[in-house]
Amino acid sequence: MRRGLEREVTGREVTTATITGARTVRRQPAEELIGRLRGATFGPAGRIGKFLLVPLDDGAETLVIHLRMSGQLLLTSPEWPTARHTHAVLGLSDGRELRFVDPRTFGELFVADSPVAALAHLGPDPLSDGWSAAVLGRGLAGRTGRLKLLLMDQRFVAGIGNIYSDEALFEARLRFDRPAGSLDRREVARLHRAVRSTLREAVAHRGSSLRDAQYVDLFGAPGAYQERHRVYGREGEPCPRCGGLGAEISSTFVRASGVMWMSSR
Repeated sequence: MRRGLEREVTGREVTTATITGARTVRRQPAEELIGRLRGATFGPAGRIGKFLLVPLDDGAETLVIHLRMSGQLLLTSPEWPTARHTHAVLGLSDGRELRFVDPRTFGELFVADSPVAALAHLGPDPLSDGWSAAVLGRGLAGRTGRLKLLLMDQRFVAGIGNIYSDEALFEARLRFDRPAGSLDRREVARLHRAVRSTLREAVAHRGSSLRDAQYVDLFGAPGAYQERHRVYGREGEPCPRCGGLGAEISSTFVRASGVMWMSSR
């Protein structure tokens, strides 16, 4: 999504802005957001974790976007039918519209003077240069909670969700319910490599679109990484590593979180 924004909207001016969803702009009044966007020119998009950052004009202000569970950012022609649950429409100088669609209204848009300050609660981005195996190891030390849950805690590391925590843990040959602080140095290094390689592969295949088809790119096309999932959503299927169906472990946790875990032998 970041790459699509950088390619398609960099240098485009926002000529019109319409906001109809109050929850979508809950951090600031809709009139204020419209005023700060109208007439601004988009710079190259960035990202911190799951937050998209689109600089405005000289970069003094930034449009911050989070899709959450069901949000979609679609780049369309004005003639294209407006989808139900479209809560924001930005008209661009090239004649197209950038639309924010969100049935569950968990996603949001806001303009920040300092996105770094606005997102200061987030942990490091796992694909940033600063997130090393040593940093990960120090963060894990002394933690007694389950490893998977900690990886999904955006305050610990920003950007890992349910799907990619499963895939990375499988790649690292680590159980989801291991106490986070129990990993030795070699296991920490394995986990660090697995997280980064999993996320890079997922980005290369344009993300994961599940059966609900909520995640799509700027043009409404689904991702393809779901075809490469080795554990997520594969309950009852053979393990790609050992061929077994895995143990019946922590079934309450599995049902509650939608997690399926296979043998890591």
